[in-house]
Amino acid sequence: MQITIEIPEEIGQKLPKIWDNIPQKALESVLVEAYRQGSLTSAQIQSILNLSYRWETQAFLSQYQAYPNYTEEDLADDIETLNDLPNL
Repeated sequence: MQITIEIPEEIGQKLPKIWDNIPQKALESVLVEAYRQGSLTSAQIQSILNLSYRWETQAFLSQYQAYPNYTEEDLADDIETLNDLPNL
């Protein structure tokens, strides 16, 4: 899908001074917002951005402070898992 957006010329002239690749920045912004809303998964973002590793995707999302919702239930599950690990 290709999307075209129109913005006022004076703003359009300022944006290249802030970002090198405006189409890429726009794409990233849309992906982050879709991820925050639960419309896209991190795997889908990884695929769209052609990132090689899951950790690259997490680093990308971290740049935008787009962390997955970590609930108290998730924390309890993690604590239980840690408690079940054998002592080394």
